Amino acid sequence: MINRVPTKKIYVGDVAVGGDAPISVQSMTYSRTRDVKHTVEQINRLHFAGCDIVRCAVPDMEDALALKEIKEQISLPLVADIHFNHKLALVAAEVVDCIRINPGNIGSKEKVAEVVKACKERNLPIRIGVNSGSLEKQFDAKYGQTAEGMVASAEYNIKYLEDLGFEDIKVSLKASDVERTVAAYRMLRPKNNYPFHLGVTEAGTLFHATVKSSIGLGTLLLDGIGDTMRVSITGELEEEINVARAILKDSGAAKDGLNIISCPTCGRIEADLVSAVSEIEKRTKHITAPLNVSVMGCVVNAIGEAAHADVAIAYGKGKGLVMVKGEVVANLDEKDLVDKFVHEVEEMAKKEKDN
Repeated sequence: MINRVPTKKIYVGDVAVGGDAPISVQSMTYSRTRDVKHTVEQINRLHFAGCDIVRCAVPDMEDALALKEIKEQISLPLVADIHFNHKLALVAAEVVDCIRINPGNIGSKEKVAEVVKACKERNLPIRIGVNSGSLEKQFDAKYGQTAEGMVASAEYNIKYLEDLGFEDIKVSLKASDVERTVAAYRMLRPKNNYPFHLGVTEAGTLFHATVKSSIGLGTLLLDGIGDTMRVSITGELEEEINVARAILKDSGAAKDGLNIISCPTCGRIEADLVSAVSEIEKRTKHITAPLNVSVMGCVVNAIGEAAHADVAIAYGKGKGLVMVKGEVVANLDEKDLVDKFVHEVEEMAKKEKDN
């Protein structure tokens, strides 16, 4: 496992963020929040996809007033995303689990103090959300849309809250490109112990967002930085969760589900490996045990990989082996290998759960 940078533990509803808590995955609804029916439907989709925390935009009072009805119908912790109008935060604070603001754009210190007081009364954390494209004028003028400007804004807003005696804070520093995002998080990390919410914002469609987020978030996770995260995708909500969970697993930041090792397509393959791996992915999607499994298409690498896998298929010509912990448990025709493999994986997953 990755050695994470120690951070303060806070709670967003019943989800712990920071400290020794698992790295949580967040997403955001795209409907108008006042549209309670569709907003709840989206939150439920995210819940079943494996989301831990959900955020809703609150641009006006009608949206703020809808939060109570939404909260009554969902089980995920709810974050209200608010800019400029502190009265929206005061209404939202009565029902949500976290407020996301930029204290610097809320207005006077008296208005921020009102928001802080409302959050203190309900033990709500505040997320300071810094985006490179919406820096306060003084930081944009001095630094431009740079990592230095993002960090200066974050430090200013953190101090804003600390001066009011508030420290249940998490921080995000998002840019639309990987380099600035990584640089900003790395620059701010040694300066405080607040939990960080990771994300590359406005990352684009599924393909581009997956690439950008994998590089940016994966790099930070390998540095031990990050306590919660969102993969921003222009597309289906569930894809944000799928990609985020894959980044966590493949970076080693979380042990959750199967790590499927399969060889690339090449001229040595002696089986329909593409179909086999696709079927295995579908039939094992429900398994959460952290197992390494191997599906290899020829004898060159198959046995070596299988020896180090929890469960493996080593294909030959028309036949193949199923191996468990390096030991052969079956020598079968190709058509029977996937069924036997899935059975062995499910049995091992049950044992892991019982232990």
